[in-house]
Amino acid sequence: MTNKHLQETTTLNNGVNMPWFGLGVFKVEEGPELVHAIKTAICHGYRSIDTASIYGNEAGVGEGIREGMKEAGITREDLFITSKVWNADLGYDSTISAYEESLKKLGLEYLDLYLIHWPVEGKYKEAWRALETIYNEGKVKAIGVSNFQIHHLEELMKDASVIPAINQVEYHPRLTQVELKEFCQKHHIQLEAWSPLMQGELLNHPVLQEIAQTYGKSVAQVILKWDLQNGVVTIPKSTKEHRIIENASLFDFVLSEEDMKRINELNQNKRVGPDPDNFDF
Repeated sequence: MTNKHLQETTTLNNGVNMPWFGLGVFKVEEGPELVHAIKTAICHGYRSIDTASIYGNEAGVGEGIREGMKEAGITREDLFITSKVWNADLGYDSTISAYEESLKKLGLEYLDLYLIHWPVEGKYKEAWRALETIYNEGKVKAIGVSNFQIHHLEELMKDASVIPAINQVEYHPRLTQVELKEFCQKHHIQLEAWSPLMQGELLNHPVLQEIAQTYGKSVAQVILKWDLQNGVVTIPKSTKEHRIIENASLFDFVLSEEDMKRINELNQNKRVGPDPDNFDF
C-alpha cells in the first residue's frame, strides 16, 4: 500500500473515512506545549488527533484543535478526533457518561472515533453495548477498541450488533502482531498502531539505520512508512515542531519489498507496554 499524501484516508467498515496518519498525545501534560503541538500538527496538514480520558489532557487538546482550525482555515468536519473510555468507567451508564464528559472537556459536539481503552474482563461487553447506543444515536461517527487480542474480539463479537471499526494496539517492528492483523483484516477491522517507534527504543537499530541511510530518511520515517505500507493506521507522538513535520514527511519514497521483509523479520513479540492478557489497572 502506497500512500500519496498526509491527508489520505482509509475507509472504515461503516463507510467513514479515517486518515492513515495522525498525532498521538499520550503522556503530554496539559499546558502550552500540548496546545502548540496540536496547533502545529493541524497547520502542517495533520487531520487526525488521538487522545484518551486517562491522558488527562482533553481540555488542552480541544484548545489546540480550536486554535489550529482557526489558523489553518478549516472546519471541525475536516478533522478526525479520537478519545477512549478508561477502565474505571467501563459499564453501560458509566461509559455513556464518560463519553459526554470527554466531549465537554474537548469542547466538541461529537467524536469521530471512540474506543474502549483496555479489555477489562467482565466489563468490556457492557461498555461495548453503551458504545453501540452512542453510535446508533448518531453521537459518534465510529466505534472501536484498543489493546484487544483475538480472543477478546471473538468474545465481543458474539453479542455485538456493530463490529468494531478499529483495533488500536501496540505495533512496531519488534511486535508485528501478524495473527491479530490477519484476524482484523478478515473481519474488516482496521488495525491502528500506538507506540509505533517503540518509545524510541528502535531508533538506534543497525538494520533500520542501514535502511534509513539507503533512502536518505530517518529511522522514524522508515518505521512509520513500514506501518503505512503494511496497511496499519499510525499515530506517532511528538510535541516538537521539527519532529511533527519530519514524522509526516513520508510520501516521497517507497520501501522495497525486500526492505519491508527485513523490517518484518525484526519481530520478537516484544512489548514496551502492558500485556492485554495480563494487566491490573
